[in-house]
Amino acid sequence: MKQTEIQSTRQNSPRAVSTTKFASARAATPYAWKLVALLSLGGCFEIYNLALTATLSPGLIRSGIFHEGSLGLFGLTDQASFAAATFAGLFVGSAGLGAFADRFGRRTIFIFSMLSYSVTTFGMALQHSAVGIDAWRFFTGIGLGLELVTIDTYIAELVPASVRGRAFAINQCIQLLAIPVATFLSWLLLPRDLLGVAGWRWVALIGAVGALVAYYIRRQVPESPQWLLQRGRFEEARAVQAKIEPNSHGLVVNDPQDSSPDTGSAGQEIPAYTSFSSLFRNPYLRRTLVLIVLNIFQASGFYGLVNWLPTLLISQGFTILRSLRYTFIISIVYPLSPLLFVPIADKTERKWHIVLAASFAAVLGLFFSRPAGSLMLVTLGILLTISNNWLSFAYHAYQAELYPTSVRARGVGFVYSFSRLSTVVSSFLIALLLRRFGPFGVFGFIACSMAIVVVTVGLFGPRTRTTATQE
Repeated sequence: MKQTEIQSTRQNSPRAVSTTKFASARAATPYAWKLVALLSLGGCFEIYNLALTATLSPGLIRSGIFHEGSLGLFGLTDQASFAAATFAGLFVGSAGLGAFADRFGRRTIFIFSMLSYSVTTFGMALQHSAVGIDAWRFFTGIGLGLELVTIDTYIAELVPASVRGRAFAINQCIQLLAIPVATFLSWLLLPRDLLGVAGWRWVALIGAVGALVAYYIRRQVPESPQWLLQRGRFEEARAVQAKIEPNSHGLVVNDPQDSSPDTGSAGQEIPAYTSFSSLFRNPYLRRTLVLIVLNIFQASGFYGLVNWLPTLLISQGFTILRSLRYTFIISIVYPLSPLLFVPIADKTERKWHIVLAASFAAVLGLFFSRPAGSLMLVTLGILLTISNNWLSFAYHAYQAELYPTSVRARGVGFVYSFSRLSTVVSSFLIALLLRRFGPFGVFGFIACSMAIVVVTVGLFGPRTRTTATQE
């Protein structure tokens, strides 16, 4: 059994703490997998809310709040304005508030974010104007952006590096169950009123019940033991670690003079500072720049499909009802596709997962943009969805492994926020490309974005599978 000792030293603590973890090939304990499942359950409500970015628009058009082809915010369509408001909020939540999880703890911020976006989603469901919906959607996006950063950080600190790829794949599988639920409910409810209330309002209100689940999760999920160590709460950290890895004897408190220098991935020394500026100093500068480029361009591919699939189908001549039906069929693949990669998730270097997935997404997207029959479009949509989800779970694990505990949440939040900002810009750009060049123009743009991901990560991305930062 290979033993990796990682040490984390807090300058304001009279003692240094070393965390000994076993990075063996064995599976994590059942308790650790339970925590992954509970965090993923909380994440379901976030993914459900994100899925509404694409599925809610036809219902809003039916209610006369959005108008097909009309000019919305900044002179573009209501659909583009709605997506932009969502991802502008996600950007603020990820970049501006991600560091809160480093300061106040993973558990506290996870629960707060769930309550926040549940309340604002309820508020959005009561609106009667496009401006009101976009405003409430912006505030919903802040809570959503904060939660996803926290989940990635949490999981990276709760499971051993040897099974972290599988943990993120299972996390994606559980979270993505929300997409077929959201699309099915949209298909079922958007074309009709229920009890005199427009169907889109019911679909939105269902996303607000996450507040009820938050209380249960709060009682079941402990704080990250690594974060507790950073805050000098040694006894609490020991108690949590004992439940996660009961046979590891994982936490040892040492005197400072007995502690060896901190080490990060690839054996590099970790500086003692933990300020935001540390993300732009060695050994993190190259990692940060690679992850910024990755997040900017992968978002164009992933959310170009997720947010625009019904609209792209409508542009190819399908009715609103048929486009929602096909979107639902394709969405069934979302929770299943990450399971395809569980056997190889931790056997192949993480960066090559990203490169291969982005390559397949680029090629499949170009095929999807060409006129074809219903069966061919659904098949290509399914294959493209599998590629996108392969890319998603791989890069979520990848970026969480590139930063240590002391800056993990702010690092992940900062680089991830660029995917949100990118989606705001690409929402308007895709609307423009679709109007002028049709689906081929949209997927040509997506293919170029994925090509940039392939080159950047393939040539400059550091390796992580055997040297992941675990402290």
